[in-house]
Amino acid sequence: MYPGKWAKLDPTKIAAIHSGTQEKISFGELNDRSNRLAQTLRARGLRRGGHLAIFCSNQLVYFEVAWAALRSGLYFTTINRYLSPDEAAYIINDSGAEALVATADLAEVAKNFPGLSPHCETFLSAGGSIEGYETYEEVVSQYPADPLEEEPLGSFMLYSSGTTGQPKGIRHALTHASVADHNEHHAFHQDMWEFNEETVYLSPAPIYHAAPAILSLSTQALGGTAVMMPKFEPVAALDAIEKYGVTHSQWVPTHFTRFLKAPEEDLQGFDLSSHRYAIHSAAPCPIEVKKRMLDWWGPIIYEYYSGTESVGATNVGPEDWLKYPGTVGQSMTGPIHICNDEGEELENGEAGLIYFEMGKEFEYHDDEEKTLASRHPIHPHWAGLGDIGYVNDEGFLFLTDRATFMIISGGVNIYPQEIENAMILHPKVADIAVIGVPSEEMGEEVKAIVQLAPGIPESAEVSAELTEYVRSRIAHYKCPRSIDFKAELPRLPTGKLYKQLLKKEYWGDTQGKNV
Repeated sequence: MYPGKWAKLDPTKIAAIHSGTQEKISFGELNDRSNRLAQTLRARGLRRGGHLAIFCSNQLVYFEVAWAALRSGLYFTTINRYLSPDEAAYIINDSGAEALVATADLAEVAKNFPGLSPHCETFLSAGGSIEGYETYEEVVSQYPADPLEEEPLGSFMLYSSGTTGQPKGIRHALTHASVADHNEHHAFHQDMWEFNEETVYLSPAPIYHAAPAILSLSTQALGGTAVMMPKFEPVAALDAIEKYGVTHSQWVPTHFTRFLKAPEEDLQGFDLSSHRYAIHSAAPCPIEVKKRMLDWWGPIIYEYYSGTESVGATNVGPEDWLKYPGTVGQSMTGPIHICNDEGEELENGEAGLIYFEMGKEFEYHDDEEKTLASRHPIHPHWAGLGDIGYVNDEGFLFLTDRATFMIISGGVNIYPQEIENAMILHPKVADIAVIGVPSEEMGEEVKAIVQLAPGIPESAEVSAELTEYVRSRIAHYKCPRSIDFKAELPRLPTGKLYKQLLKKEYWGDTQGKNV
């Protein structure tokens, strides 16, 4: 189940749409273009287990490059388009990429890569020219659109965000399957959310991120259409749902918050009747935010918890979530174990490190120490993502926070996520981060760093108002001892907040125990 099958059944069917430019690509075109690139890479010496990277904005060329890698048995790495030249080159070099495709709109950064990555031998520029690159369209047009004689299944090798140091490649062993026979991810999405050939999937997030990339490709593998937004905007997203008859979509909690903070009159009048599954993940969603989205969109909001490491996954539908507000669902892949730092299992309701019994082995590329740290200290086939949570008596998992973000103040554990969830709905707050900062008396104390809504001036009165707002919603000992204001928090379009940048301002080079 991949573009080759659907190209034979109906080559004119649309595989992808760009909602900004209205550009479309059919399955016939996607199949031919990915074949031409696969032939190009084979001619350049890339074989099964080789490595292709891409540095691109949200453009449709992404799909032909991805499918070329996956049908050639290559590892495929997407690079965060917002990285600096040195940061991006680190990933190119660390991954061992032999070829790179970049889009010309990112030329200012991409032009540096040939000089910074001497072991990468092929640099192709799509959609225009980049200094030091060959033109993608010219090069691949010289090769036939025939599939390779053998099409071994490739694999993503995505990099962690690097929020606690250099990013690490997440590597799964290649299998002996062919791309045509591989159905693991696609079947999972079929079973959980009814993806099929009628699916129209809206992707509002950056395509370099794992979830939008994998769900977009799964949609195409199953014969559906992926609608790519150039970037998320609330009104544009609603317009796309109506215009293209979107059936499925995927979001992060910051998208929901931006919907709810947009002027209500701007969100009215859209026909959202085609929309059956609004899927969200990436971070815990504040309960009140999700309740308001359910009130608006109806019982179509589904949530899952997983990671690029693929150690396990949970899923929860709207009915169960309303029964157990805040849960991220029950395991879809095997038992969950909640353990203390020594690896001892805790009782239901007690918070600890979350471990899954791994269904799929993984490693952090060239980092045995980090790989071992992800495993349970006693049971090596249990692995976790560094998150803290608990399971109730019915087996529903609740996330508390990242272990690295936990604040220990006067010997008491405080989880920033709870405080952030309490404050984000205040109408004067656009964004919020809570961190621990040095305290001579308590070791750490709680600080909130707030990005105010447009037009709201910083003042002691606003600080007092926000403090009182939080104190009315959570225990007083958890409330921020102080509030600082920033014009903008360091958050990427994926919703990821780089807390280590904030912590460094208060901890200096030591950055505290949690970074």
